[in-house]
Amino acid sequence: MSSEPLLNGRKKHVVIVGAGAAGMSCAATLAEHPDRFKVTVIERMDYAGGQATSISLDKDKYGTSWMNDGVQGGALAFKHTFNFFHKYGHEEQGINLQVSFGKGDDCFWTNVFPSHLVERFSGDIKKFGRVLKIIKYTMPVLGIVPLKVMLRMFLFDHEFGEKMVLPLIALFLGTGNQTPNVSCAVLERLFHDPNMKLWDYDSNTLLPNLPRMVTFPNLQNFYADWVKDLRSKGVDIRLSTDVSAVISRDKNGIILQTRPFDPTWNPGLGGGAHTGPPATTERFDEMVLAMLADDAKRVLGKTATWKEKFVLGGAKFFDDITVTHSDSKYFQKHYETHFNPDRCAKPKNAEQEKQIAFAKGELPTEDTVASGFRPMYYTKSYPEDPLKIEMSFDVTNYQHQFRMDHGVEVAPVPYENHIFQSIFLDKTNRDMWTIDEIDKDKIIEQKWWHQLGHRWQHYVRVVPGMMFLNGKNHTWFAGAWTMVNMHEMACVSGIAAAYRLGAEYHKFDDFAEELFSKYLLISHGVWYKRGKRKNA
Repeated sequence: MSSEPLLNGRKKHVVIVGAGAAGMSCAATLAEHPDRFKVTVIERMDYAGGQATSISLDKDKYGTSWMNDGVQGGALAFKHTFNFFHKYGHEEQGINLQVSFGKGDDCFWTNVFPSHLVERFSGDIKKFGRVLKIIKYTMPVLGIVPLKVMLRMFLFDHEFGEKMVLPLIALFLGTGNQTPNVSCAVLERLFHDPNMKLWDYDSNTLLPNLPRMVTFPNLQNFYADWVKDLRSKGVDIRLSTDVSAVISRDKNGIILQTRPFDPTWNPGLGGGAHTGPPATTERFDEMVLAMLADDAKRVLGKTATWKEKFVLGGAKFFDDITVTHSDSKYFQKHYETHFNPDRCAKPKNAEQEKQIAFAKGELPTEDTVASGFRPMYYTKSYPEDPLKIEMSFDVTNYQHQFRMDHGVEVAPVPYENHIFQSIFLDKTNRDMWTIDEIDKDKIIEQKWWHQLGHRWQHYVRVVPGMMFLNGKNHTWFAGAWTMVNMHEMACVSGIAAAYRLGAEYHKFDDFAEELFSKYLLISHGVWYKRGKRKNA
């Protein structure tokens, strides 16, 4: 049942713990009803945005003064994300996706031109499409099966899984080395669900040729504008403040302890420290935990119920490090970065001939897209363990400002000054990482991330369990981890929490409304229809 928007004739005081995409979306939705809600947002970092951060760059050297860091872009389906961007005059920009997976003739494939590996596994690629349909129609059963088990069940070539399927899912879903344990439900949704899919399945190449995606605007500036606007609307946003403990949750509401927090002290994974005066005790009517599941469980502490411990404890996180650098020699050593005719399969039709001409840069610019093989996404597998990978981006090729700041279709930056991001997954695999090969003089920034592993257990225990937690003990949960690790899902989860608290969902797009209604049903057990609430 939805909460009443007023409490004994007064505004309901809601505390939102976390100012990432989920927390800010929740606060923005509640702020549309200043007569009903008093909103406080508490964030331990000294900025809003969570993982959606930006880095300052030397424009003379790298061609632009900034780049996005933890979140760089997404699919055309990210309607709620774009809606928030547009409210503050920020615009996403379209790109044609280019990938480069593996190195060497027996490992390399791309979606830009025909490769020997795609040619070799053409039968498996077609069978993969049929299996996706089988998963769709047997979802309650096959949906929970791990990807690695499914590949064996349907007798796929193990190298097809290792060299094509796993790297593709790992990179775009951010599941890294946990990809073999990803639920088949997530796999099928990524290809078939209009609200979630990043691309269409291609029966010839698995990943379609140059699918359209988007890159995000300067996220640091966007979130700063968002904070400024919400504060002007009366939202109390406290940065560098930590919820050190939840003291109680009862019929009278929530009692928290908060303390000043310095995130710059001992930076890195788990860094930061409490500063200033002792803890302050505060009371609120409702609490939205817009933070990672394991952090939510820790904050709830002794007040956590057995259901909360069980559901939240099912979310598994892994510690990864991203190195932002300009070491082009390292990058060329480990990836296929430029068109190499030896990696190109013989064209079988006019379309493939055109793809090869595009990769060589021989076609004229069309719809502001200049031809040429300029990959944005990369992966490589470890020879000693092919199920584990490293992921990388050529940020200069990927993010729009490297081109648009100069009004051109190709970034006018020499390759040796390209910016790259290399992501090394799961610190327990440190002995396999190639991180030490990167020239330390060319490292711009290193940052640790605490990333969700979309294991099959997550879709048996966590996702279906959220509806039994939300709203209990005046506590609500929001974050991409409640469904799938995407900025869009974080936004929707925050809006859903606000809706359940009594705010209205303002429809602006049919497609967006459909995603919101699906999320509300799965995570809150509530049907949504034309602005009305109905318990599931």
